[in-house]
Parts: sequence; structure tokens; C-alpha cells
Amino acid sequence: MRKEKRAAALSVLAAAALGLTGCGASFEGSGSKDAASAEQLALHADDPWAVEVVADSQAKAEGNLRDGVYTGTGRGMEGLITVTLLVDDGRITCLETAQEGESQSRGGFEAIRDGKYAQMIEAAQGSDFDAIAGATITTAGVRQAVDDALAQAEAASGSAAKEGASHE
Repeated sequence: MRKEKRAAALSVLAAAALGLTGCGASFEGSGSKDAASAEQLALHADDPWAVEVVADSQAKAEGNLRDGVYTGTGRGMEGLITVTLLVDDGRITCLETAQEGESQSRGGFEAIRDGKYAQMIEAAQGSDFDAIAGATITTAGVRQAVDDALAQAEAASGSAAKEGASHE
């Protein structure tokens, strides 16, 4: 009877050991099933920055803007975002978008680095463009920076108009 109990106990342990080996990660190189699922999902997920932005080459910015180069600032997730715009005959060209503290994989880091926001600014000829998925705060900071730069261009236009009136 003792041998039978011992044999039964060993077979239960063997079955448990075999059952536990199936609990490991199912995706090579990952630390858990959740990580494996995230990695596999990332391999098949659409790229949120893959949407092509089409700009109208004849469109112009609204408002009375003085030609020149203007740099505006806005607040991102972890620091300041700057946007440098060239205004030429009422048309905006985005020369640079930069960030001080945004970290990779946080919000719109890649969209700033890859020039996606610059394309969106030029297509909209201002700050009225769609937010990038997962980058709501960064998008708000970019919009704020664009509005700041355009406010400088409008103020410069207003002061130029006043100078012209005083010289007459």
C-alpha cells in the first residue's frame, strides 16, 4: 500500500511539473504573456504617424502677418516645445519643431522628431490640426507654440503698420 501511495504522489508531482512548464512566456524573448501580447500587437498595429498629410500649396495663413521668422513656445508633457515658422507673403513654412524634455515613447516625441507636426502645421497653415493619437498634451503644446509664433507675426505686422502711418 505504501508503494501505491508513493507512486500516486510521484505521478501527481510529475503532472504538476509538466503543467507548470506551459505557464512560461509564449513569445520568444519576452518576460511574460502580457509582454508577449503587447509585442505581438505592436508588430501588427497601424502606425499612427503613417497618415499622409496633404498641404494645399496655395493656402495662406489667416490674419495680417508680417514676413519673417518667428519662434513660439508651448508646454509639452515634460518640458517646453518650440516651433520656428517662416512667414512669407502670408504663407507659413515650418522650419523646426523641437522639444526640451519629452522622452521617447511619451506622447508625440516621434512626431516632433520625424517632422509630422511640421507637415500638419504647414497643411493647416496654423494650429488648427488634428491631435495625434496618444499625444494629446504634446499636440496642445505644439498648437500653443504655433499660436505664440503667429501672435508675434501679427504684432510685428501691427507695429509695422503704425510705423508706416507715423511716417506719412
